[in-house]
Amino acid sequence: MIIGGTNLDSVIFDLDGTIWDPVDTVLQAWNKAIQHHIDLETELTREDLESIMGLQIHDIGEKLFPHVEETTRLLMLEDCFEREVDELKEHGGALYDQVEEVLEDLSQRYKLFIVSNCQDGYIETFYMFHQLEKYFEDFENPGRTGLSKGENIRLVMERNNLEQPIYVGDTDGDRKAAAYAGIPFVFASYGFGEVSDYEKRIETFGEMIEI
Repeated sequence: MIIGGTNLDSVIFDLDGTIWDPVDTVLQAWNKAIQHHIDLETELTREDLESIMGLQIHDIGEKLFPHVEETTRLLMLEDCFEREVDELKEHGGALYDQVEEVLEDLSQRYKLFIVSNCQDGYIETFYMFHQLEKYFEDFENPGRTGLSKGENIRLVMERNNLEQPIYVGDTDGDRKAAAYAGIPFVFASYGFGEVSDYEKRIETFGEMIEI
């Protein structure tokens, strides 16, 4: 597999909007949590959650609840994150088409990883519900490290002695993280974001095999 003239040895994936769509499950959890902290005239929508995919907790709070006092906002979001993990343990998210087939194929030739902007326990819940942990060598997130996505990509690269990885994600934040880590970016255009600058673009998860 060659991209941009580079022989690859590994693939690092984003999670939300790249491997699965958890929004419908997460939306239920968040609306239940929020009503215990503030009064909202209307509940959050799927579009609201899609708009904050890939952001870290401080940025999510500012975008969705700019008029809520910061301390309350952070407590509320922490409650949202706890409840979403519970809901995902029970209901999971929607895997994109051909995910397990593609992961099984790629894992026979490359080392696979996940780096996502999420809380500690979130990726483990994905593994648990869909039984896909066997395809991945390692994962990282800011909930464990407190680092940015770009820093976490570098951490995974260093920890696993990766020489020529690529990063696959669906948002411009993913692109910036890959650039920070100094590796090529593959844009999953079926996800939640819009990106104009990338090395490769895929319209479906299945195209990971083709590129």
